[in-house]
Amino acid sequence: TGEGRPGLAATLRALNGALGRPEGLWVKESGARNLRHRDFLAPRAALSAAFPGGQVPADVMSGVTSLGGPGVLEVRGCQETPAGLAVQLRRPEAFRRLLGSPSVPSPSPPGVWVVLHCPALRHPAALRPRHLRPLLLTDHLAQLLRAQGVGVRLVPALPEEESREVLRQLRVDWPSSSGGSALLHAISALKQALGRSPCVAACEQAPGAAALPKDVICKVHLKSFVEEQGLVGYDPNLDVLLVTEEKLRSLAELQQAVLQCTVSNPVALPAFCFRDLISFCQGSCCSIVHVVSCEEEFQQQQLDLLWRILDPGAHTALQKHLVCGSVKVTNPSSPIGADQYFQLRKHQMYKASVMKYGELAEDEAWTEVIDTLTVAAIRFEMLSTAHQNQITLDLEDSSISTKGTKSGAFVMYNCARLATLFDTYQRAVEQGTYPPLPPASELNFSCLREEGEWLLLFNYLLPFPEVLQQAARLPPPSKGIRITANTEMVCKFLIQLSMDFSSYYNRVHILGEPFPHLFDQMFARLQLLGTVRDVFHSALATLHLPPLSQI
Repeated sequence: TGEGRPGLAATLRALNGALGRPEGLWVKESGARNLRHRDFLAPRAALSAAFPGGQVPADVMSGVTSLGGPGVLEVRGCQETPAGLAVQLRRPEAFRRLLGSPSVPSPSPPGVWVVLHCPALRHPAALRPRHLRPLLLTDHLAQLLRAQGVGVRLVPALPEEESREVLRQLRVDWPSSSGGSALLHAISALKQALGRSPCVAACEQAPGAAALPKDVICKVHLKSFVEEQGLVGYDPNLDVLLVTEEKLRSLAELQQAVLQCTVSNPVALPAFCFRDLISFCQGSCCSIVHVVSCEEEFQQQQLDLLWRILDPGAHTALQKHLVCGSVKVTNPSSPIGADQYFQLRKHQMYKASVMKYGELAEDEAWTEVIDTLTVAAIRFEMLSTAHQNQITLDLEDSSISTKGTKSGAFVMYNCARLATLFDTYQRAVEQGTYPPLPPASELNFSCLREEGEWLLLFNYLLPFPEVLQQAARLPPPSKGIRITANTEMVCKFLIQLSMDFSSYYNRVHILGEPFPHLFDQMFARLQLLGTVRDVFHSALATLHLPPLSQI
């Protein structure tokens, strides 16, 4: 019998190993229809390529049925079908092992560090909806990386006096800074580096040319540097950059963040391998990711090259750009700021809540609920689409609803339903109606026979740790400076989980009559849904969304 929490990846590796193949033969089923008959399938076409005539030898079949090892789910049966080789797991045993383990392992101390730079926050008072996308993506990615034991530094730190209202409203946790002598020293060192660089030219005024801005320090020839260094992935229109004090300050802040990473004395790498990020780091303990909108990409490439010129170290060569697609706003009467966008969505959420819940939604206690639903609506609107794709914001009232299954409000609603269930159960225990929930080791999981219960466990509880890992991956680019991330996976996971949980919860009565012969099934279902609740909370935490206790 395998020890510890079972995992999807470990089970697939064991299944592939049993067929003598290193990867890729088996498919995990996810649809309710197929899960009635099987959990994994080695398709007929793959078997025909792997074995003469597609016939799986008896000893190989025996190896599949006797699978075991750390993290591997036990097999109940394996049989040839027209579709291929079908495997069904020992489901009560899978329930026992999964529901008796933490849903997400605790992260190790940081061993790898990442600097996440969000240029949109250079001017926080001028934020528009298109700036919110890279900001919220940076905030979400930071949480995902920390959950995997990766250290994160966020840049730029904001002076205390800067307007933070929109960040507070959106529950963005961002560091503060008052500048300080270290930053001034770093700016001074960069100015000295300017004086030594062969790429720098003085700002001489050409006859008849327009006057240069007063804050320009010098010119830097970027194109010749790109050509000399053989750099790829940069905009071909990059040419001469006018260097200002503000640009040097931005670079100095990045240098300070890298320095903080290197003096944090990172310990051994966490158990989470994070192979992609480690290869991305190429032996360094810190990498830099600029999270930018497509409109800011050109300016950030200029800064990237300026930093490489002035500080030709290993860390500047590790700069990568994570670019967000455009944010198209429909029906704007005039350009809309981030604060106006938040207030508009809040007003729409309030109206939608009044329509659904009546006068209840006008109670003061609902203010926090509506604020949270608004943040959820905005975060899912911005983050449930792959970051490189365009998104469209519809500002009409009809675009916000408490009913739609694709929204953040729908996810929060189902999270609140779980809170209500356990609150109701706890009150019933206090009143003596039900006994307390026994330890997981004492529960009879063979009572869980409803197909929705296996769907929740197999499609959500089992792969959840791997969903968080994949969402946090920063794979190195094949060439150039752009990288992509799969951060949309968490929102999509939560939406699908909410839909399947809602379907199950509407169909199955959890807290039945208080008869002792019904308690085994009720306890097993409560243990299952308690773990579903933990997964909701862990996933929402990566979005800085608190679970709602009422709705």
